[in-house]
Amino acid sequence: MPTFSGELQLNSDQELRHLLSLEGLPKNTLLQILDTAQQFVSVTNPDREVKKVPLLRGKSVFNLFFENSTRTRTTFEIAAKRLSADVINLDIQTSSTSKGESLLDTIDNLVAMQADIFVVRHKTTGAPIEIAKHLPAHVHVINAGDGTNQHPTQGLLDLFTMRHFKKDFENLKVAIIGDVIHSRVAKSNIYGLATLGCKDIRVIGPQSLLPSDLDMQGVRVFHNIEKGIEGADVVMTLRIQKERMEEGQVPEGEAFFKEWGLTPERLALADKKAIVMHPGPMNRGIEIASEVADGPQSVILKQVTFGIAVRMAVMSIVAGN
Repeated sequence: MPTFSGELQLNSDQELRHLLSLEGLPKNTLLQILDTAQQFVSVTNPDREVKKVPLLRGKSVFNLFFENSTRTRTTFEIAAKRLSADVINLDIQTSSTSKGESLLDTIDNLVAMQADIFVVRHKTTGAPIEIAKHLPAHVHVINAGDGTNQHPTQGLLDLFTMRHFKKDFENLKVAIIGDVIHSRVAKSNIYGLATLGCKDIRVIGPQSLLPSDLDMQGVRVFHNIEKGIEGADVVMTLRIQKERMEEGQVPEGEAFFKEWGLTPERLALADKKAIVMHPGPMNRGIEIASEVADGPQSVILKQVTFGIAVRMAVMSIVAGN
């Protein structure tokens, strides 16, 4: 996987300025985000009468989504509003980018409109990094997914979910199944888990869907799903990203499910208290059986809820609160 130093993300005091990647971030920064998110969980409680805190009052958060999104875009918007920020969702289809305006010219104009935080999803790998390099010091960018590179807030909410249910990263056995090579979620999880001390990260799938450079400490590659899942504490399946692969690269539909789908029988090979995760959107009957997705070991919807608290934490930290 490509290397990224992470220096651009931290200011001279080693405080988080931008969130672009989990690669290169120190362990204490990841723990700071997770600990801060824990404080925000109570704000996301549906029984709480007032679900807002004033930490970003007077700040403007611009959501720039150049790719489709449901969970990420919506939870970022909810998170910003619960921090009392003003939220602007740029309609890319009707913006001047559709007339040929460059990405950085668009950013310059939005900075002139007094943007404080940009949340950016882009199909081009590295786009949020280029934006971060271009911004004045008082403006921040959060990567909401770039190409096949990174999805750091999804990685963080996954780590938060694992810690919530399993506590100890050092003794955790994590199995990640499916289309890893195209998955920015998988890459963020692998870097985050390695930084937090996980020594048993299992990457499972056909050779055509696994990166060739998974030589990080603690990462093991399996081309047999049954062997890979055995004894795992966390089982995460990934969406098959057909839009990013050549036709015929892997078996489709039922053929893929037969060989790589997470079924109740396969889940039974994991630890009996294992949790099941999926970053969404799910393709039932292809990556995961409905009985597993809706079963007692599934924490998939909890991931979504925790995503609000994690994104609140990231925005409050980069804004200096």
